[in-house]
Amino acid sequence: MTDVSSEIIFHAYPQSPVAEKVRVAFGIKGLAWRSVEIPRLPPKPMLTALTGGYRRTPVMQIGADIYCDSQCIIRELERRYPSPTFMPTSEFGLMWCLSRWTDGALFDQTVRHILGSAGDKLDKDFAEDRGRLYLGENWAEALKQAHADLPHLVAQFRAPLSWLNAQMADGRAFLLGSQPAAIDAQIYFVVWFLRGRWADGPAFLSAFPELMRWEENVRAIGHGSSSALTPEEAIIIARDLEPIAQTGVAPHEPQGLEVGMPVSVSPDVNGGEQPVTGTVRFANADTIVIDRHTDEVGNVCVHFPRAGYRVEVL
Repeated sequence: MTDVSSEIIFHAYPQSPVAEKVRVAFGIKGLAWRSVEIPRLPPKPMLTALTGGYRRTPVMQIGADIYCDSQCIIRELERRYPSPTFMPTSEFGLMWCLSRWTDGALFDQTVRHILGSAGDKLDKDFAEDRGRLYLGENWAEALKQAHADLPHLVAQFRAPLSWLNAQMADGRAFLLGSQPAAIDAQIYFVVWFLRGRWADGPAFLSAFPELMRWEENVRAIGHGSSSALTPEEAIIIARDLEPIAQTGVAPHEPQGLEVGMPVSVSPDVNGGEQPVTGTVRFANADTIVIDRHTDEVGNVCVHFPRAGYRVEVL
């Protein structure tokens, strides 16, 4: 009989590029996971009941611990399932530093590229939601600019893809050698997004044969094994269990956080998103964990990265 307290529950939708990053991570570790499909657009009431308002994709749930952002998800998967490792070389610190570029500037550029290339063909509701999320309050003007700047955006992609192509030119299977690493998933999702959502993506990528070989190697890893779970079942699992996150604050805390202190957490961009409020349970350089309670989901811990997120003391 399956122990639901340790099951990986993944809240996402199939078209999400960031979810694809985590699905590849599941594949690298050969994990079984439960799939809860969420709406592409808000409202997402079942998801936000668990997260306290965080609406981005994906979210991972294990029991009553809720992990927001792929940074948190990948770090927790490595902690719980250390073999095979996401960090097969000693340069794990550099891999995390590089991931801030892939998840930040590179992904933001890809979003502008994809939205700009779609132009007037983009669904209005989707354009408004993602435009506001990634392009800011003046998203409509930024979207027009992205469409006008498409040749420039294409040119900007040539350099990083040529670097990756050169990295693979010695015949290695993956970016760091013979074994896949987190950085393979953290770069692959951008290439997957570009190929699948830009009409000219396949032709553009064909100029990088070594990169295409790597892309096939990553695709062949698969996504582990998944089975469906309903949002209602996921909420029941959270409500029936207690979170197991550790408690404490690491030394040299720059914001003076203490256990039990009321805080809000939100992405460190002006995307018009609802902050998540709760009390500090754990904080260190990588992670902030807050305790929350509602009648619907009971006691939960919501985990966020520190990098890329703003913590405000209430």
